[in-house]
Amino acid sequence: MGRLLIIGAGGVGNVAAHKCAARKEVFDYICLASRTKSKCDAIKEKIKHNVGRDDIVTDQLDADDPNQVAAMIKKHNVETVLNVALPYQDLSIMKGCLMAGANYVDTANYEPPEEAKFCYKWQWDMHDDFKKAGLTALLGSGFDPGVTSVFTAYALKHEFDEIHYLDIVDANAGDHGHPFATNFNPEINIREITQRGKYWEDGQWKETDPLSVHKTFDFPSVGPKEMYLMYHEELECITKHIPTIKRARFWMTFSENYLNHLRVLQNVGMTRIDEVEYEGHKIVPLKFLKALLPDPGTLGVNYTGKTCIGCIIKGVKDGKEKTYFVYNVCDHAQCFKEVEAQAVSYTTGVPAMIGTKMIAEKTWQGPGVFNMEEFDPDPFMRDLNLYGLPWQEIRS
Repeated sequence: MGRLLIIGAGGVGNVAAHKCAARKEVFDYICLASRTKSKCDAIKEKIKHNVGRDDIVTDQLDADDPNQVAAMIKKHNVETVLNVALPYQDLSIMKGCLMAGANYVDTANYEPPEEAKFCYKWQWDMHDDFKKAGLTALLGSGFDPGVTSVFTAYALKHEFDEIHYLDIVDANAGDHGHPFATNFNPEINIREITQRGKYWEDGQWKETDPLSVHKTFDFPSVGPKEMYLMYHEELECITKHIPTIKRARFWMTFSENYLNHLRVLQNVGMTRIDEVEYEGHKIVPLKFLKALLPDPGTLGVNYTGKTCIGCIIKGVKDGKEKTYFVYNVCDHAQCFKEVEAQAVSYTTGVPAMIGTKMIAEKTWQGPGVFNMEEFDPDPFMRDLNLYGLPWQEIRS
């Protein structure tokens, strides 16, 4: 049986903990830890009510400290750590896993706190350390990144001889009823959106001004939405591991209301990530803004509408060009009914459980640091259908 430590008690942590708790045949021992133990205790009570499992253990942890992470792993004798905390903490948690001898899974790649930049180099540099220790680190087991990489690997295995063009499209057509809110951690979300766009074409990275490239796309079950070109981390690993790709882009939808609020916040300096002096104290404006905005974990109560996320893939099969669209549609209200979370948290938390399940059951294994597209996609695709994120296909 698998002994699991889940680090993080936000919206995604809530979903991942629910989903892992429902798989007692895989995870017979679960410890949920966070800097604020009361948040873990609240999730524990929800799991008892929604899943009927009352043996979840909670603990307090400062995940910035690798020594504390290692001590927590040893204290609870866990084999695998699922990191659904902040991307800033990826490296410290990975170091703790190496120190204590545990496998590692996360949903987003490392990002330095002082710079709005994310790339896989820092984590890829730990490959030899994990390999030498005989441990597995699985990176980016969310939806995007995560499922989008698995979708692409599945398409290459079953639909194409070569993939040439990849467009990852992400639409949230839901309504949470707030004038302005982010669907996951406001600090991480706004840092991601306000940086320059970037895409892969003809063997090199090309940059664009933030949200300057956009077009309308008709999403299944959602309808026409304006989507904006952004940089997203799975572009880096997918183009590395599938070198036939000539162009890879990532697109996300935003309402005009959202963009108007974001422009005002940028204009007045509230999205800055450097420290400013305020009444004798040093504060980071974006961190202060995060404290003012609604907690993403609380948005699900009255959330209506759906998300649609998928991969539009073009390439060659048997000498002929073809297009393949694989996607998932997720309903906010249904997610809240099941696990008291909105669909953006759900679409990240479910793949986090599945990726951890792949490692715990040794369906995916091998010492080192790996991205999702490096493993056999079939068992993961099967589990998406089984555990709440069924996928659909369109061929042309």
